[in-house]
Amino acid sequence: MKKKTKKAKNYSNYGYLFIAPFFISFVIFSLIPLVDTIKNSFYEYYTSGLKVVGPNFIGLQNYSQILKADLLKYTGNTFILWIAGFIPQIVIALILAAWFTDQHMKLRGRKVYEVIIYMPNLIMASAFAMLFFTLFSDSGPVNSLLQQLHITKEPIRFLASVSGTRGLIALMNFLMWFGNTTIMLMSAINGVNPELFEAANMDGCTHTQIFFRITLPMIRPILTYTLITSLIGGIQMFDVPQILTNGNGSPDRSSMTLIMLLNNYLKTKNYGMAGALSVYLFIISGILCFIVYRFINTDSSDNEAKVKAKREKRQKKIATVEGGITV
Repeated sequence: MKKKTKKAKNYSNYGYLFIAPFFISFVIFSLIPLVDTIKNSFYEYYTSGLKVVGPNFIGLQNYSQILKADLLKYTGNTFILWIAGFIPQIVIALILAAWFTDQHMKLRGRKVYEVIIYMPNLIMASAFAMLFFTLFSDSGPVNSLLQQLHITKEPIRFLASVSGTRGLIALMNFLMWFGNTTIMLMSAINGVNPELFEAANMDGCTHTQIFFRITLPMIRPILTYTLITSLIGGIQMFDVPQILTNGNGSPDRSSMTLIMLLNNYLKTKNYGMAGALSVYLFIISGILCFIVYRFINTDSSDNEAKVKAKREKRQKKIATVEGGITV
């Protein structure tokens, strides 16, 4: 009698079962709202008193109306606030990450410093904004200290000037996020092969040369990730300027961001304009992220091509010398 052979059980289909919850939640909480937002952007849909107008299909009128509503001004405000906070953030984070990971410095208590610089990231942005609003108000502790030290005779109205308000917003964004960026960059540097640094030290390279020739090129992927996530976060900037300026974007709407404008449309239940602005934000984010990704990847590919060309040129020289010696 022939023995029945057992069929091998196929487990490949079980993978779909495990990834199904993600796709179900993505469709319900992300894809459907996204499609609904795009649909609303083509409709006249708002509330006037107790009367609900719409939804009435009006095509691209919401988009043209958004452009007339000082969209470029609010876009400029958003990018100014982001750049003012991001440039110090990435510079300080790179310096701290290079110091903390440098084996020659033998820094004691490194873990304590890491915890301290990361702590502001754990504070809610709303609490941080309220703290700065209290500290830098006209009768706040900062003005009181400056007057007691006879540095100023009258209180400085930080929140009444464009540079003062933007500076405080940039400072808060810097303090909240530079610790997180430092930790990520430290992890990236620790992942670099230490033999590269040892070889560079043996060749007599300075710390500056090692940083720009080895460290920065090797942590390029993490830098790309940091830049893209920071860019998206900058476009979505809302809570800090909203609380600090009480939602007015004062003075003279110089700190009004795109998400604050979107919030104003949602408060007045103008879903058509809010949908059009959301689509604009989606397109701007996608274009900027694509530009950053392509620029950094192209630069990396060019560097690899240059290294490959130099290697081939060196090999040809060696082959020529060896051929001459043989002859």
